[in-house]
Amino acid sequence: MIDGPTAHVLLPCHRGCLIRSVRIRLPEQHGELLTRHEDGLDIHHLVWRLGPGWRVCSSAVLGGGIGPRSWILNAQVPGGYPRLDPDRHLAEIAAAEHLGGPGAGLMTAADVTAYTVAADEGVTATATCGLGVHGWAAAPAEGTEGLPRPGTVNIVVTLPVALSDAALVNAVATATEAKVQALLDAGLDCSGTPTDAVCIAAPSPGPTPGEPFAGPRSRWGARLARAVHAAVLEGALRQS
Repeated sequence: MIDGPTAHVLLPCHRGCLIRSVRIRLPEQHGELLTRHEDGLDIHHLVWRLGPGWRVCSSAVLGGGIGPRSWILNAQVPGGYPRLDPDRHLAEIAAAEHLGGPGAGLMTAADVTAYTVAADEGVTATATCGLGVHGWAAAPAEGTEGLPRPGTVNIVVTLPVALSDAALVNAVATATEAKVQALLDAGLDCSGTPTDAVCIAAPSPGPTPGEPFAGPRSRWGARLARAVHAAVLEGALRQS
């Protein structure tokens, strides 16, 4: 529930049976939970159909960086993912969903149906949390023997206001700080997984460059941080 100007709305994790053509609208967000049949498996993905007039700043495998984006895709793949062309694979999934124009595509081995959503005064954060392999960002060099267990924390945030280029980058940093805070609050000894990704979506600026700041003490950065923290904390606690 909403209780005061700094409260957030935390929606329950969504789990369910396999679906084929059911489209579930994510609360307060341009998104859908969909299913595709691939390599003998029914597997899921989340799609945000942003449409024209949006910019995204992301570390996405497909369409990363800063620029106009009409959609965001977060696709689940099996553990031990065998393909060496994830960007092409994501483009294929996008084409099958008739997603036109430029977009951003993420991948995860986490259960996408277990996504979590939180909102704070117009900012909405969605997280898929796979914490099978996690650790600290600054760590001693490790060997490469064996395949790592699947794990990825993917975060997609939508804001209702335009952000400047600098604020978009700042928003990625703020989301990452909030993610780490949530993981620690969940009792995990880590800063994330080696393959975490973030997407920040905001309307394209008009005549003005947009909000100049998105740090954790700025108006919109504070809301973003609370939403991300709540979504990641819920997802992490469900795995502990």
